[in-house]
Amino acid sequence: MLVLAFDTATAAVTVALYEWTPGEGVRARATAEAVDQRRHTELLTPSIARVLAEAGAAPDDLSAIAVGVGPGPYTGLRVGLVTAIAMGEALRVPVHGVCTLDVLAWASGRDEPFVVATDARRKEVYWARYDSAQARATEPAVGPAAGLPEGLPVIGEGAQIYAEVLGDRAADPAPLLPTAAALAELAVTRLSGRPGPELLPPEPLYLRRPDAKEPGPRKKVTPA
Repeated sequence: MLVLAFDTATAAVTVALYEWTPGEGVRARATAEAVDQRRHTELLTPSIARVLAEAGAAPDDLSAIAVGVGPGPYTGLRVGLVTAIAMGEALRVPVHGVCTLDVLAWASGRDEPFVVATDARRKEVYWARYDSAQARATEPAVGPAAGLPEGLPVIGEGAQIYAEVLGDRAADPAPLLPTAAALAELAVTRLSGRPGPELLPPEPLYLRRPDAKEPGPRKKVTPA
């Protein structure tokens, strides 16, 4: 099983190719990482091509695609999802969504309750509470860092940005951004029948309306 994974729900544009073979387990074939919240569209497709080339693989070799579904800002998140769905349809392979907060939780390896928080802009964070790295306890939410659950450590970029608000809870915020390596490992773990966070449909978790709005009807002008 060869799984291509990528996530554009945060400032990170991250791509990985992982392989699972019965009896041999999971191994990384290639990865690519970049952090630029304004260039998701420019960076994603070349990164995918570079990862496949480095691994000596062709698109037709893929068994599945895994993509981060957020929560995240509208524009960046849309880039990854549209790319994943288009590739899945063209290659006729399944596309699986993974909550981006779950990816950070998985990478942390923690076995005690904690909170994951990413930057939602507008002085807010996207967040969820976890019982362990493999078990999310709440649905993803958005709100000010001051409203995060008390008494639990907080990881992710949101913890770093609002360290003054969170105090000791943000003392050890790593990992800050999701990696496709963790996303791919999580997806392959689930697809191979082992326990882990739930795989989702490739649909965005926006949690907020996009900033851009369709123009309303023109105002009527009263004749003079």
